[in-house]
Amino acid sequence: MSQLKFSGNQSAFYSDLKERVNQYFAKRNKRQYGDHRIYLKAGVLLTTFFTTFIILVFFTPPVWLSILLCVVLGLATAGIGFNVMHDGSHGSFSSSRFVNRLATLTLNFLGASSYFWNIKHVVVHHTFTNIDGHDDDIHNEPFLRMCNSQKKLWIHRFQHIHWIVMYGLTYTSWVFYLDLKKYFSRKIAAKENIQMSLAAHFGFWITKAVHIFIFFVLPLMFMPLSYFIVGYIIFSFTTGFVTSVIFQLAHAVEHTEFMEVKSEQKVLENDWAIHQVKTTSNFATRSKLITFFAGGLNFQIEHHLFPKVSHIFYPELSIIVRNVCAEYGIVYGEHRTLALAIASHVRFLKKMGR
Repeated sequence: MSQLKFSGNQSAFYSDLKERVNQYFAKRNKRQYGDHRIYLKAGVLLTTFFTTFIILVFFTPPVWLSILLCVVLGLATAGIGFNVMHDGSHGSFSSSRFVNRLATLTLNFLGASSYFWNIKHVVVHHTFTNIDGHDDDIHNEPFLRMCNSQKKLWIHRFQHIHWIVMYGLTYTSWVFYLDLKKYFSRKIAAKENIQMSLAAHFGFWITKAVHIFIFFVLPLMFMPLSYFIVGYIIFSFTTGFVTSVIFQLAHAVEHTEFMEVKSEQKVLENDWAIHQVKTTSNFATRSKLITFFAGGLNFQIEHHLFPKVSHIFYPELSIIVRNVCAEYGIVYGEHRTLALAIASHVRFLKKMGR
C-alpha cells in the first residue's frame, strides 16, 4: 500500500462525533449491527431474485413479461449488492463473522470477486476517497474523466451523454474484465503486489465458473439463444446502470472535492474524517423508498465516517453528523432529491469533459 498518510491524529471534529454516536447507541442499548429489519430485507431481495430467475429460465413467460422480469432481476441483483453484500463486507450486517462472510459471498454468486472487492472498496476506496492514483473508483479511463488531474481525451467531450451506456456495461465489465485485470496484474490503484493464498486463487476461478454455469449454460439449456441474449442484456444493463448511479452520486458531483498528490508527497492536508466529508455527498435522504432499496448508500457521509455501522441506523445518525459538521464549520454536502443529484453528476461530467 502507498505510504500516503493523513495529517496528525484524529481531529477534535472526529473525536466529538464518535463520542456522540457512541452515546446514541449506549442510551438506546443498541448494537451497531443489523437487526431483524436487515434480515427481513435480505430475505425479500433474495426471494425476489431466485423467484424471478426460476420463472425466466424454467417457465418461459411471454415476451412482455420476460422483459419486465429481466428488469426486476437486475434491480434485485443491485439490491442484494447494496443491502446484503455491502454491509457484509464491512462487517456490519451481523455481529457474527460467519454471517457477514455469507453475506459478502453473495457477490461471488453474482459473478464478482469478493476478495478483490474488499481490497478495492473496503481498504482502498474508504481510505483514499477521491484521491487520483489511489482511489480505484475514479479510474474509469479512457471512457470517463473524473478529475482535473486525469488526461483529457476527445471522447470526454461527450461523457455527459455516453455515461448512460458506460454505466450500463459496468456489471458485465466487472465480472469478465476488471476482476481478471486485477487478478493478473495483482494491482489496485496504488496497492501493488497483492498476495493471494491458494484458497483465494481457487475461490476466484470457482466464482467465475459457477457464474458462467448458472447465468449462461443453465438458461441456454431451456431457451433459444436469441431470447437469452436479449434477456441478459436487459438484466446486466439494469444491474450495472443502477449500481453505478448509486455509487457515483456519492462522490462524483459538483461540490465534492478531488485531490491529486505529487509522487513525493507523503502527508495529506486533512485528517481522515474531514477528508471523507469533503469528498462525499448524500442524496434523497428523505426518501424511504430509496433508503430502503439503496441500503442507506444515499447516506454516504454517514457510511464513510462509520462504515462498520449497519445502514439501518444512518437516517438517525445523520442528524448527529449534520449537527457536528455545522458546529465545526464543515460543509455537509447533500442533494435533496435523486433527480437533483443526477443533474449535478451530469453537470460534473460535462465540466470534466470540457
